[in-house]
Amino acid sequence: MAEKTPRARPVIQVRGLCKEYPLGEETVVALRDIDLTIRRGEILCIFGTSGSGKSTLLNQLAGMEKPTRGEVRIGGAQISRMSEEQLAAFRQRHLGFVFQAYNLLPSLTATENVALPLLFRGVPGPQREAAARAMLKRVGLGHRLDHYPGQMSGGQQQRAGIARAFLARPDVVFADEPTGNLDSRTTVEVMEMICGFARDLHQTIVLVTHDPEMARYADRIVTLIDGRIVRDEMTRSVS
Repeated sequence: MAEKTPRARPVIQVRGLCKEYPLGEETVVALRDIDLTIRRGEILCIFGTSGSGKSTLLNQLAGMEKPTRGEVRIGGAQISRMSEEQLAAFRQRHLGFVFQAYNLLPSLTATENVALPLLFRGVPGPQREAAARAMLKRVGLGHRLDHYPGQMSGGQQQRAGIARAFLARPDVVFADEPTGNLDSRTTVEVMEMICGFARDLHQTIVLVTHDPEMARYADRIVTLIDGRIVRDEMTRSVS
């Protein structure tokens, strides 16, 4: 049998994942027995309506919350058993994030915001600044290098967020409703940019959305209803 290519190897493995929240005397079951494998280089969409469990699943995959039962592994590391300190270090080294609300620090320039992942990795100042400036130019923000978030439009802030997410080439980039605050034209630009980076750099994307138009950018769509995976379909092949 031919050996799998690096892109075909699993990067995220989820087994028997359950998440429950106490609510008074009741228990709310947010995720029910989730089994999921995400391959390297795959653009996977977690799709569902409000209350389906998609945001809870994202939080589990990114190590933002502990599961009630089951496990999550990223690159073989079982993040569901890590301490908060270990998780913080793991996220800084292996994960990137693109948020609906951009999450840029208002007191930092575009260059300083984008350079943050390299700061956490101990990269010297001149080197990380040069890398951040090059990435900002790549996303069309060469004229905004020294601007603060408040001086940029929503689309420009999201481009800076994308540059930050991909700068250090993390193993996985999580995109949580990344175009929720953008108009339709900017939405297309942002999604094409995210997918273009993913395919150029052979990186894994986990995209969370309730919007079927956004879901169509994915290689694979996992649909949740009431905390269960009810459909798992490939939309295009990943070599």
